Amino acid sequence: MEWIPHGERMVYESPWMSVGLVDIEIPGGRRFEHHVLHNADASGAIVHDPERGMLLLWRHRFVSDSWGWEIPAGRIDADETPIEAAVRETVEETGWQPHGLTPLVSFFPVNGLSSMKFNIFLGSTATHVGEPSDPSESERVDWLPLDRLRGEILSGNMSDGLSLSAVSYFLAFGANHSPDSAGA
Repeated sequence: MEWIPHGERMVYESPWMSVGLVDIEIPGGRRFEHHVLHNADASGAIVHDPERGMLLLWRHRFVSDSWGWEIPAGRIDADETPIEAAVRETVEETGWQPHGLTPLVSFFPVNGLSSMKFNIFLGSTATHVGEPSDPSESERVDWLPLDRLRGEILSGNMSDGLSLSAVSYFLAFGANHSPDSAGA
Protein backbone atom coordinates (compact mmCIF):
# COMPACT_ATOMS: atom_id res chain seq x y z
CA MET A 1 0.00 0.00 0.00
CA GLU A 2 2.84 2.41 -0.80
CA TRP A 3 2.33 5.70 -2.52
CA ILE A 4 4.65 5.94 -5.54
CA PRO A 5 6.29 9.27 -6.47
CA HIS A 6 6.87 9.85 -10.19
CA GLY A 7 8.79 13.12 -9.93
CA GLU A 8 8.71 16.50 -8.28
CA ARG A 9 8.76 20.08 -9.49
CA MET A 10 9.73 22.94 -7.22
CA VAL A 11 7.30 25.84 -7.01
CA TYR A 12 9.13 27.86 -4.35
CA GLU A 13 12.67 27.79 -2.94
CA SER A 14 14.43 29.85 -0.25
CA PRO A 15 17.25 29.27 2.23
CA TRP A 16 14.59 28.34 4.84
CA MET A 17 12.29 26.05 2.89
CA SER A 18 11.23 24.72 -0.48
CA VAL A 19 7.78 23.73 -1.68
CA GLY A 20 7.44 21.05 -4.29
CA LEU A 21 4.58 19.42 -6.14
CA VAL A 22 5.10 15.67 -6.29
CA ASP A 23 3.40 13.62 -9.01
CA ILE A 24 2.13 10.84 -6.76
CA GLU A 25 0.35 7.59 -7.51
CA ILE A 26 -1.77 6.09 -4.75
CA PRO A 27 -2.84 2.46 -4.47
CA GLY A 28 -5.48 1.82 -7.10
CA GLY A 29 -3.59 3.81 -9.73
CA ARG A 30 -5.00 7.32 -9.22
CA ARG A 31 -2.38 10.08 -9.72
CA PHE A 32 -2.34 13.68 -8.56
CA GLU A 33 0.05 16.40 -7.40
CA HIS A 34 0.76 16.54 -3.68
CA HIS A 35 2.39 19.54 -1.96
CA VAL A 36 5.60 18.74 -0.05
CA LEU A 37 7.44 21.16 2.22
CA HIS A 38 11.21 20.63 2.47
CA ASN A 39 12.90 22.13 5.55
CA ALA A 40 16.33 21.56 7.01
CA ASP A 41 16.27 19.01 9.79
CA ALA A 42 16.13 20.48 13.28
CA SER A 43 17.34 19.70 16.79
CA GLY A 44 16.15 20.59 20.24
CA ALA A 45 17.19 20.01 23.82
CA ILE A 46 15.25 18.99 26.85
CA VAL A 47 17.35 20.12 29.79
CA HIS A 48 15.88 18.70 32.97
CA ASP A 49 17.57 19.44 36.25
CA PRO A 50 15.86 17.62 39.15
CA GLU A 51 16.45 20.68 41.38
CA ARG A 52 15.31 23.39 38.95
CA GLY A 53 12.91 21.65 36.56
CA MET A 54 12.90 21.90 32.76
CA LEU A 55 14.56 24.77 30.88
CA LEU A 56 11.95 26.44 28.63
CA LEU A 57 11.24 29.61 26.69
CA TRP A 58 8.00 31.61 26.89
CA ARG A 59 7.41 33.08 23.45
CA HIS A 60 4.93 34.43 20.96
CA ARG A 61 4.50 32.87 17.51
CA PHE A 62 3.05 35.32 15.02
CA VAL A 63 1.90 32.66 12.52
CA SER A 64 -0.58 31.13 14.99
CA ASP A 65 -0.80 34.33 17.09
CA SER A 66 -0.18 32.24 20.20
CA TRP A 67 1.95 32.37 23.35
CA GLY A 68 3.43 29.26 24.88
CA TRP A 69 6.30 27.34 26.42
CA GLU A 70 8.84 25.82 24.04
CA ILE A 71 12.06 23.88 24.32
CA PRO A 72 15.14 25.51 22.80
CA ALA A 73 15.38 24.28 19.22
CA GLY A 74 16.19 25.21 15.66
CA ARG A 75 17.47 24.04 12.33
CA ILE A 76 20.70 22.14 11.88
CA ASP A 77 23.26 24.16 9.94
CA ALA A 78 25.14 22.48 7.07
CA ASP A 79 28.41 22.35 9.02
CA GLU A 80 27.12 20.82 12.26
CA THR A 81 25.77 17.58 13.68
CA PRO A 82 22.31 17.32 15.24
CA ILE A 83 23.78 17.36 18.77
CA GLU A 84 25.95 20.40 17.99
CA ALA A 85 22.82 22.21 16.75
CA ALA A 86 20.96 21.34 19.96
CA VAL A 87 23.79 22.78 22.07
CA ARG A 88 24.11 25.91 19.91
CA GLU A 89 20.37 26.59 19.89
CA THR A 90 20.13 26.12 23.67
CA VAL A 91 22.94 28.60 24.33
CA GLU A 92 21.67 31.12 21.77
CA GLU A 93 18.05 31.02 22.93
CA THR A 94 18.46 30.63 26.70
CA GLY A 95 21.97 31.65 27.75
CA TRP A 96 22.42 28.23 29.37
CA GLN A 97 25.11 25.75 28.20
CA PRO A 98 23.69 22.20 28.40
CA HIS A 99 25.98 19.37 29.47
CA GLY A 100 26.03 15.67 28.68
CA LEU A 101 23.36 15.71 25.98
CA THR A 102 22.29 12.25 24.83
CA PRO A 103 19.79 11.27 22.12
CA LEU A 104 16.22 10.98 23.42
CA VAL A 105 13.99 10.64 20.34
CA SER A 106 13.77 11.63 16.67
CA PHE A 107 10.55 12.06 14.72
CA PHE A 108 8.93 13.56 11.62
CA PRO A 109 6.47 16.13 13.01
CA VAL A 110 4.31 16.39 9.88
CA ASN A 111 5.38 13.42 7.75
CA GLY A 112 2.39 13.66 5.42
CA LEU A 113 3.45 17.14 4.37
CA SER A 114 7.09 17.82 5.31
CA SER A 115 10.41 15.99 5.03
CA MET A 116 11.85 17.64 8.18
CA LYS A 117 13.19 15.35 10.89
CA PHE A 118 13.30 16.67 14.47
CA ASN A 119 16.03 15.34 16.80
CA ILE A 120 15.63 15.68 20.56
CA PHE A 121 18.50 15.42 23.01
CA LEU A 122 18.36 15.20 26.79
CA GLY A 123 20.64 16.85 29.30
CA SER A 124 20.43 16.91 33.08
CA THR A 125 22.62 19.90 33.85
CA ALA A 126 23.38 23.32 32.40
CA THR A 127 25.60 26.25 33.26
CA HIS A 128 24.44 29.84 32.87
CA VAL A 129 26.87 31.51 30.44
CA GLY A 130 25.12 34.83 29.91
CA GLU A 131 22.08 36.39 28.35
CA PRO A 132 20.55 34.83 25.21
CA SER A 133 22.37 36.09 22.12
CA ASP A 134 19.05 36.84 20.39
CA PRO A 135 16.67 38.52 22.85
CA SER A 136 13.89 38.45 20.23
CA GLU A 137 13.60 34.66 20.59
CA SER A 138 11.49 34.79 23.75
CA GLU A 139 9.92 37.03 26.36
CA ARG A 140 11.56 35.00 29.11
CA VAL A 141 13.55 31.89 29.90
CA ASP A 142 12.60 29.88 32.96
CA TRP A 143 13.01 26.57 34.74
CA LEU A 144 9.61 24.91 35.31
CA PRO A 145 9.24 22.11 37.87
CA LEU A 146 7.61 19.07 36.27
CA ASP A 147 4.37 19.41 38.25
CA ARG A 148 3.98 23.00 37.05
CA LEU A 149 4.94 21.94 33.51
CA ARG A 150 2.18 19.31 33.48
CA GLY A 151 -0.29 21.97 34.58
CA GLU A 152 0.91 24.35 31.85
CA ILE A 153 0.41 21.60 29.26
CA LEU A 154 -3.10 20.86 30.55
CA SER A 155 -3.88 24.60 30.43
CA GLY A 156 -2.91 24.73 26.75
CA ASN A 157 0.26 26.72 27.39
CA MET A 158 2.44 24.42 25.30
CA SER A 159 0.85 24.32 21.87
CA ASP A 160 4.02 24.12 19.78
CA GLY A 161 3.85 20.61 18.33
CA LEU A 162 7.59 20.01 18.31
CA SER A 163 7.95 20.97 21.98
CA LEU A 164 4.78 19.20 23.04
CA SER A 165 5.85 15.97 21.34
CA ALA A 166 9.34 16.11 22.85
CA VAL A 167 8.18 16.99 26.36
CA SER A 168 5.37 14.41 26.27
CA TYR A 169 7.89 11.76 25.24
CA PHE A 170 10.14 12.75 28.13
CA LEU A 171 7.25 12.76 30.62
CA ALA A 172 6.08 9.34 29.37
CA PHE A 173 9.43 7.58 29.28
CA GLY A 174 11.81 9.69 31.36
CA ALA A 175 15.55 9.81 31.09
CA ASN A 176 15.92 6.03 31.25
CA HIS A 177 14.41 5.38 27.83
CA SER A 178 15.89 5.97 24.43
CA PRO A 179 15.04 4.57 20.98
CA ASP A 180 18.00 2.17 21.34
CA SER A 181 16.49 0.60 24.48
CA ALA A 182 12.97 0.11 23.06
CA GLY A 183 13.43 -3.61 22.53
CA ALA A 184 15.54 -4.19 25.63
